[in-house]
Amino acid sequence: MTDAVIIGGGAAGLMAAGFCAAGGKRVLILDKNKDPGRKLRITGKGRCNLTNDCAPEDVVAAAHGGKFLYAALRAFPPRETMAFFEGLGVPLKTERGRRVFPQSDRAGDVVQALARFAREAGARYMQATVESIWIEGGRAAGVHTKEGDFPAKAVLAACGGASYPATGSDGGGFLLAEQAGHGLAPICPSLVPLEEDGGWCRRMMGLSLRNVGVKLTEQGKKKPVYQDFGELLFTHFGLSGPTILSASAYMRQKDGSRPRPGQYTVHIDLKPGLDAGKLDARLLRDLEENKNRLFENSLDGLLPQKLIPVVIERSGIPGETRCHSVTKEQRRGLLAVLKDFTVSIRGTRPIEEAIVTAGGVNLREVDPGTMESKRVKGLYFAGEILDVDAPTGGYNLQIAFATGRLAGLSMAGRKE
Repeated sequence: MTDAVIIGGGAAGLMAAGFCAAGGKRVLILDKNKDPGRKLRITGKGRCNLTNDCAPEDVVAAAHGGKFLYAALRAFPPRETMAFFEGLGVPLKTERGRRVFPQSDRAGDVVQALARFAREAGARYMQATVESIWIEGGRAAGVHTKEGDFPAKAVLAACGGASYPATGSDGGGFLLAEQAGHGLAPICPSLVPLEEDGGWCRRMMGLSLRNVGVKLTEQGKKKPVYQDFGELLFTHFGLSGPTILSASAYMRQKDGSRPRPGQYTVHIDLKPGLDAGKLDARLLRDLEENKNRLFENSLDGLLPQKLIPVVIERSGIPGETRCHSVTKEQRRGLLAVLKDFTVSIRGTRPIEEAIVTAGGVNLREVDPGTMESKRVKGLYFAGEILDVDAPTGGYNLQIAFATGRLAGLSMAGRKE
């Protein structure tokens, strides 16, 4: 009999396997894929933003369900994660927003190091599709797979969420959890591009803006639900890019449904480095320098080419107006567009295009100090299958590593 079967060979599963096997236990990893870490290889656009160089309290504050993570993150904070991977021979670097990447910019280096850690600790890896968790007398007794039954003293479900199904993260873990008697928080996409309720973005598709202010508001609420500065991308369907993906994490609906058309609006400050007064002075200067030119030909020094026709149309200033004829009122309208370019949101892209799945195994049914189920003895959960998610920046992988490690130690009967 195997001591522990781990369902899923991703970030949480490999981490758990290594720490459990290092405790002298016989560990078997079962994964739908021939090789481990398939989803991990494509994270961070193939660069793998593996953690954030911040305090564990910052991860807790950033995450939905963050309080559940106190024990896991105190035991394995971001700095420990960094030391762990550097100890495995993966040199790291820290970029803007305290995002941590391998110096090589290759996610494959992280996967290889983590898989080697698990293998050298004694864990075995096998390609298999788990159909259900084997439960006898109220405790986990192994798993049933298409390839046969695998008895075990403990089972860890670390099979990811429902995003990127081609990598094996296809939502199957949620079905396993429900079959074992666990409740689920509604499943919905997070860190996902947004669809526009209109056609402005399509006209600018492919345009990337690197340094803009982004604010997300919700209909009926006075305060913004999200605010940031950074990069966004106009697409044929709407908006994408780091700031937009992070904004989507704050659009979670309690019942897991997609947002209503018009419920959320993205506000883009195209010139965040200039306040209204300084930007108005800049506009006055540009209009004076181009006083005899048509207004539609005067914005090249201020805006990217793809943005100019849209800004002109939304400003209400006829493009054939001579710059010397632009009125103070018209200039005020242009200023408003530049400082608050709004995009009404119809909804999110499908969960298959999301980086992270929001929702999952109900946290009230899992012991945060061990990651063991409160419903089924010997059954553990770690990573994205749990109802925990966070914005971009390395937080989600940090959560996977910390919860996976804690589950692995718990299955090995080891304590911090």
